[in-house]
Amino acid sequence: MPETCWLILLYTLPAKQASTRLSVWRQLKRLGAVSLKTSAFILPDRPEHEESFQWLAQSVRQNGGDATLLRAAQVDALSDKEVIDLFQESRASDYREILLSVKALRPAKSRKAEPEAAEVERLKSRYQAVRRIDFFDCPVARDVADALQALLPVPSGISTKGPKVKAKDYQKRQWQTRPRPELDRVASAWLIRHHIDPAATFVFSQDRGAFPDAVSYDMVNADFGHEGDDCTFETLLRRFGLRGKGLAELAAIIHAADVEDGKYPKVEGLGLLAVLRGWRQMGLTDDEILQRGWSLIDGLHRSISGK
Repeated sequence: MPETCWLILLYTLPAKQASTRLSVWRQLKRLGAVSLKTSAFILPDRPEHEESFQWLAQSVRQNGGDATLLRAAQVDALSDKEVIDLFQESRASDYREILLSVKALRPAKSRKAEPEAAEVERLKSRYQAVRRIDFFDCPVARDVADALQALLPVPSGISTKGPKVKAKDYQKRQWQTRPRPELDRVASAWLIRHHIDPAATFVFSQDRGAFPDAVSYDMVNADFGHEGDDCTFETLLRRFGLRGKGLAELAAIIHAADVEDGKYPKVEGLGLLAVLRGWRQMGLTDDEILQRGWSLIDGLHRSISGK
């Protein structure tokens, strides 16, 4: 079970504090809290949620009300699953509102006009806002991501800007990156091993001088790293001129999870990122995270490319 403890905010406000009541409700909605009763709201027990509830409780008291913050392992007679279902229903409702707006932007069959970029960006921002409070990965999120992607498809090719290099000059090399690899570094290592240097070996250190002959990636002053808006995976694709099936879409997924700029409405990478961070918390070594992570990328690439 993802969560075993819950934070519950109980509050009351004087009848004359209508504007304060509306403000508190809006802040609770922004936080993603769900209602148990009229003035009882719940969030998963996380440090950032506790801080937010504390600030709200302070605001309620300053406006003449009463507020109590509780931590509970169980909520009344509800199981954890039933509480999670409340969050899923609330997020599904949020996502469906966005879906209705997306459908309204789709061009009619009788015309080829594309939707205005500003409207698409507005919907992408709404989607990202809901994703931030989607604590249990509501399945409707994928429907919204797919619908947004249909409005502005991911380009089938990779930008050709920037200096190009040849894979033949990077064979049987040692590749260096930062310790505790996350999604961009794991995916980049997968790309290197599968499409650039099949005999590549990988080392982990912040110190460039520790491995003077290594090719560095995704670290400070690296040979290959973030360039412009691109994550390291995208930089490697561009500079090595890679065009394999499914790589552009995979790049969009990695970018969405790593850069979090809303450029691509992709959610698949968030799950992979959570798994990689879980392995780190379990104490896996950098090499173990890399090896296991490659299997995740293999599976994702297979589902995208159909290979």
